[in-house]
Amino acid sequence: MDESHPRGGHCGSRRQELKVAGEKARGALPVTVAVGRTPAVKEPQLADGHRFWLEQRPQEKGRTTLLWIPPGGKATIELTPAPWNLRSRVHEYGGGVYCVGLDTVVFVEDRDECLWAIDLPRDPASEPIPLPRRLSEPAAAGAPRRFADGRIDRRRHRWIGVMESQGRDQLVAVPLAGGEPELIHAAADFCGYAQLNDEANALVWVEWQQPFMPWERSELWLASVDGAGQLQGKRRIAGAGPLDSQPISVFQPLWAGGDLVVANDRSGWWNLDLLPGAAAWAAEPEPPALQWQALLPMEAEFARPQWVYGMVQTCWDGLHLVAAACREGSWELGRIALAEGRGRWQPFDLPFNDLAGLSADRGKLVAIAASPTQPAGLLELDITDGHWTHATPAPCPLAEERISRPQPLWFQGHGDRSCHSWYYPPAGGAGPRTPLLVKGHSGPTGMASPALNLAIQFWTSRGWGVVDVNYGGSTGFGRAYRERLQGGWGVVDVADCAAAALAVVEAGWASRERIAVEGGSAAGFTVLAGLCFTDVFRAGACRYAVADPVALASHSDHRFEARYLDGLIGPWPSAKATYEERSPLLHADRIRCPVIFFQGLEDLVVPPEQTERMALALGERGVPVEVHLFPGEGHGFRSSEVQIQVLEATEAFFRRHFQLP
Repeated sequence: MDESHPRGGHCGSRRQELKVAGEKARGALPVTVAVGRTPAVKEPQLADGHRFWLEQRPQEKGRTTLLWIPPGGKATIELTPAPWNLRSRVHEYGGGVYCVGLDTVVFVEDRDECLWAIDLPRDPASEPIPLPRRLSEPAAAGAPRRFADGRIDRRRHRWIGVMESQGRDQLVAVPLAGGEPELIHAAADFCGYAQLNDEANALVWVEWQQPFMPWERSELWLASVDGAGQLQGKRRIAGAGPLDSQPISVFQPLWAGGDLVVANDRSGWWNLDLLPGAAAWAAEPEPPALQWQALLPMEAEFARPQWVYGMVQTCWDGLHLVAAACREGSWELGRIALAEGRGRWQPFDLPFNDLAGLSADRGKLVAIAASPTQPAGLLELDITDGHWTHATPAPCPLAEERISRPQPLWFQGHGDRSCHSWYYPPAGGAGPRTPLLVKGHSGPTGMASPALNLAIQFWTSRGWGVVDVNYGGSTGFGRAYRERLQGGWGVVDVADCAAAALAVVEAGWASRERIAVEGGSAAGFTVLAGLCFTDVFRAGACRYAVADPVALASHSDHRFEARYLDGLIGPWPSAKATYEERSPLLHADRIRCPVIFFQGLEDLVVPPEQTERMALALGERGVPVEVHLFPGEGHGFRSSEVQIQVLEATEAFFRRHFQLP
C-alpha cells in the first residue's frame, strides 16, 4: 500500500520542468497546465454598476477571494487579500458566500465561519479599502452555526439568509451594524434561496425535507414582511412536500417587478412558471386562487440540482427576463419576451454551451460561460444589442486546432433506453488499439458538460479517447431521465457507463482490452461497482469514493445527504439486503483489475475509512492497489499540488498497467 503526500523541493521542481519540456515537445498537455493552475470564477454579481465575483485559486491551496470593479472602472480590485478565505460550509457543500448592498458587501469567512462586511469606498482610486468588520460573533463551543445564501434588506439595513444550527436550517436576520442573528423563520428541515421583492414587503423562499433531496421534492413559500421585519401569512404556493402525490421540484424563485418567476418541473421539465401580482396579494389575509402560468413550455431545463447555494440560471434586470436553458446536455442563453403572461424564447448568438451564475442590472448581464474551446470565464453581455466580451482568469493553453471537440454519442443503455454521452477523440485519431477513459460525473445527480475541460484534454493529447457519460439519473434531460436512477444506483449508472464504453469499441475507436474508468465521490462508487459487477473495465481510479453504501447509510453524520440513499437504493434499514448486494466492499473478491485511490483525510462526506478498508480488501487478495492520502483535504481537492499529483499518478498507473509507452 502506497501512502503518498504532496511533494516539493528544488530537485522535484527541476525534474518537473524537464518533464513538462518533454511533454510539450511530444504535443502532450503538461499536467501542471491541465490542472492546479487556472483559478475558478464563481458567483458573479452586478449591482448598481458594480461588478463582483469570486476567484478560487488552487495555487493558494484553494483560497477564495472577492474581486471588484467599481462603476466606470477598468482595474480589478481584490477586496479580500490573503489570509481572507471566503467559504461557506452549510450542508458541507456551501455556496452563496457573499451578497451586495448599496455600499456594503457581506461575506462568510472560512476561518471563523462568521459573517463579515466591507464598506466600499466612494472613490477607490484615492481611498484605501477598509478592513472587513465582523457582523456575527463565533458560535459557542459545541453549538456550531453556519451561514450562507444571504440577501441585503436595504430598507431595514440587515442581512437575511440561512443559518444552519443544531441540525436545522433557519432564516435569520443580522444587522449590518453587527449583532446576534434574529430568527425570522424556522424551517421544518432545509431551506434557502430567499428573495425579497423591491419594496422589501414580500419574501419568497424554498424548503425541502428528508428523505427527499431538493431536486426530488421541494416547496415554494411566500410571506409578507411587516414593518418590524417579521414574516406574516406564510403559505406554500408551489412545489411538493413529502406527503404530496405528485413529486415536484422548484428552483430559484425570482422577483420580476411585482410578479414571481420560478423553475418548476411539474410538466416533467424544469420550465419557468409565472405568478402575476404575487407581491401585491402576499399581505392579503385571503389571497385569490393561485393562477400560475407556464411561461415558456419546452423540452428544456432551466435549473440544476441544488447541491450548493448561489446557483442562478434566471435573472431580471428591471426590464428584461434572461435565462439559461439546457437541451440535450448543452446550455444556451436567451431573453424571454413577455406578453400577456406568456414568453417567447429569443436566444443570443453566443459560442458558449455551459452557462451559470447569471446576474443582470440595467441592461447588462454577467455570467460564468465556457465553450468547447474556451475555459470558464466571466461573460459580460449587453442585453439590448447582444454585444459581449469574455474574460478568463488565464488564457487557454491550447491552440484551437489541438483541442479535442466533444461529439454527442447516443447509445442504448440500461433497459435498452437511449442514453447520452460526450465522446472526445484522441490526438492523431482513434483506432482499435486506442486506450479509452470512461468518466462518470459526481452527484450522481449531475451532468457531463461539453465545456472545455483541460483534464480531458490531458488524456486526448496523450492518445486516449475519452467518453464522458450522462448515465441515467443525470440532469439536463428532464425529470424522467433523472428518475431512471431511483432505486437503481450501482446498476443503472454502471450499465450505462459500460454500454458507452462498448459503443465506442464497436465503432472501432478503442481497444476492448484498454478501457479504464475514473470518477470521484458518487462516480467513484460507479467505478468500483463497475469493476465488481461487469467485465468491461480493465483499470479504475477513485477519488473520495463511496466504497460501502451500507456504512454510509448506517453511520453518516452528513445531514444534507443523510437520507439521499433512500431514493438511490432504498429505505434504510428495510432495504439492507439491497445495500449489501450493491456494496463494492462486500464484493471486493470480484475485482481482479488494478485500482488507484485518492482520499482527503478531512472528508466529512465520505469518511477516509471507506477508502482504506476497500484498498486493504483488494490488497489482501493480491489486486494491484495504490492509495494516496492527503492531509488537509476534504471532499473535493482544492490545492494545486494535490490536483497535479492526482492526475499525474492516475496517468502513470494506467500507463503502467496497460503497458503503454
